[in-house]
Amino acid sequence: MSLILALDTTATPVSCALSRDGRVLASYYTHTGLTHSQTLMPMIEHVLRMTAVSIEQIDALAVNVGPGSFTGVRIGVSAVKGLAFAHEKPCIPVSTLFSIAENIAVPPDVVVCAAMDARCQQVYTALFEKDNVGCTVRLSEDEAITIDELKQRLSAIEKPVVLAGDGSELCYKQLKDALPHLVLAPPSARYQSAAATATLAQAIYASGDVVTAENLLPVYLRMPQAERELRRRQGESNPE
Repeated sequence: MSLILALDTTATPVSCALSRDGRVLASYYTHTGLTHSQTLMPMIEHVLRMTAVSIEQIDALAVNVGPGSFTGVRIGVSAVKGLAFAHEKPCIPVSTLFSIAENIAVPPDVVVCAAMDARCQQVYTALFEKDNVGCTVRLSEDEAITIDELKQRLSAIEKPVVLAGDGSELCYKQLKDALPHLVLAPPSARYQSAAATATLAQAIYASGDVVTAENLLPVYLRMPQAERELRRRQGESNPE
């Protein structure tokens, strides 16, 4: 028997879930625009209180480590690192894009394209599908690419493709005329949630592929804009 507390703070929505052996006992999700620093810790406290579970009883802590908002990713990873250090718990890093795909129920002959808005006409994206028992299977690695590059990838797929994630509507508007096999996921299933993260984390935990709090790291896929601007200015001030 395993109890896993899962968090997601990688975009505007923020959520927390507790699962036991793959069954979600409780989840808390908001998409209000309030800062994660306002909502995350009260969520954790509420979920634990409503399930009568203490943090000491938790077997592992899971978190979507990215890609996503740089600030959001840092908040979630930092929260889990702090709890794991304080209570000596193992950590389970989960891809945000995998969590997005896990949240959608589609038949095996449909591809899920998880797409998060990376700004500047770029998206964080990966492809997934469901097997015959409904488990999410990865088809491609997480990457940061332009929407034009995503168009090339999706044009090679002959199956229907469902777009999900906070970048899905942007992609759908730009690509739907050229790619008629695209479908936009409904809002109720479009975004990542900690409940899906908890489900994925159970399989990872069972495989033993956990990390220590010290080794839990965010996954950005590209440098933050501030760092890119700094390097650009440094390059301009130090011409070869």
